[in-house]
Amino acid sequence: MGQDRTDVEHEPDHGEEGLKANAIGFLDALVIGLNSTSPAYSLAAVLGPIVALVGIYAPGVMLASFVPMLLIAAAFYYLNKVDQDCGTTFSWVTRAMGPWAGWLGGWAIAMTGVLVIGSLADVAVNFGLLAFGLDDWAANAWIRQSLTVAVILVMTAICVIGTELSAHLQDVLILAQVFFLLAFAVVAIYRIYAGTSTLEEIEPSLTWLNPFGAGGAALTGGLLLGVFMYWGWESAVNLTEEVENSATAPGKAGIWSTVILLVTYLSVCFAVVGYAGTTFLAENAGEEEAIFAVLAHEVMGGWDWMVLLAVCTSALASTQTTIIPASRTALSMARRHALPQPLAHIHHRFRTPDVSTWWVAGIAIFWYLVVNQISENALLDSLTALSLLISFYYALTGLACAVYYRRHLTESAHNLLLIGVGPVVGAGLLIWLLVESIGDMSDPENSASGASWFGLGPPLVIGIAIAVVGVLVMCFWRVRDGRFWQERRGVVDPALVHTGKR
Repeated sequence: MGQDRTDVEHEPDHGEEGLKANAIGFLDALVIGLNSTSPAYSLAAVLGPIVALVGIYAPGVMLASFVPMLLIAAAFYYLNKVDQDCGTTFSWVTRAMGPWAGWLGGWAIAMTGVLVIGSLADVAVNFGLLAFGLDDWAANAWIRQSLTVAVILVMTAICVIGTELSAHLQDVLILAQVFFLLAFAVVAIYRIYAGTSTLEEIEPSLTWLNPFGAGGAALTGGLLLGVFMYWGWESAVNLTEEVENSATAPGKAGIWSTVILLVTYLSVCFAVVGYAGTTFLAENAGEEEAIFAVLAHEVMGGWDWMVLLAVCTSALASTQTTIIPASRTALSMARRHALPQPLAHIHHRFRTPDVSTWWVAGIAIFWYLVVNQISENALLDSLTALSLLISFYYALTGLACAVYYRRHLTESAHNLLLIGVGPVVGAGLLIWLLVESIGDMSDPENSASGASWFGLGPPLVIGIAIAVVGVLVMCFWRVRDGRFWQERRGVVDPALVHTGKR
């Protein structure tokens, strides 16, 4: 049983005019998936708030947050086996659930890049300046924002010049980041057991891995933050058309990224909570620099610059890799006539989506500068709104996996559990978190600024606005060019379930 004719007619063109095939290997894709999550920055930004919610059970919350991520990563793997399209969620959901749902999934991915790229570059600049002792420059908004724009432009140029160059830079950044983080964790754990901690140390215990230790309400809030920590690994799959063994390697890279992230997060979390205790971390939960700037000095002394550079390289790497899913999704949408055709342009020399990449960077810079003019808290609120978009398109992908393979789920226990039940359970958990997020964000007191926009919290208003704009753009383009909406849903070849061949 093969794909129907309509589905085949809309297969993306991966020929000479397409993206550069076999540009990178599995390890390069794995590194890009890891860097996209920005591990050091994610720990710096989220560990404090999680400890404030659940105390010593922060490692347990990180473990629990890993479960839906692994299940959704499995969905990415199995969907990529049958459709190696750089648009990932957009393409898969379109084939499984129709063009309307697919278009909204693509829009969500593109908008996450727009919201977060400026913030990541800002963090890279800020921690880089602190690492070199340029505290006055870091405190100067004009200098910091100018350098942030410059970083975005440089990272965008690297993305355009070539996937190989991007991968080589990512290899260097991940090595630096992991080395600095491991050095920090090892020294902290050594000082805990040596009794030389300068704060209120607590001897680590395996009971910290219990996610329910602090109660259900605290777990819900912690999981919302945990999902943000893991988000980004799918950038490896967005490069599917440019990776060797494209049917399986990108999906495996995504799965292994989540596993390596779990080990990294648990190691650093045990070290930080054990060294500093819960009181210090909870009191400084609102300060990103508290954990990896103040605490770095406490643990490393005069070597604290190593930890600051870890956060800097983490955010710098993620700035670049976050451009990848947004630009490739826009490319995929454009070549299937779901967005203006110029966005599908491939650079004749570098074989990268140059037009969509520069558009993503331009909109991200505009958003960063405009929101900063409102207030720094407004930028934080826009990042909080990310959880809505992330939960939405991850959940959509999990459901699409089960729908796409629906005729083959009962053929074996493997298919039923790993391709059907697992992704649906992951989607269900994320939908639950999405609903909880909406309830939490509806209260203005829960926002970074504490301000009220139309009686709601700013993050929820931003999320609603992005959704409304997306629906309006989609309807406008449906009227302007309806070819994409003429596609019919595809039918999966049962042989692909096992072999992964196209």
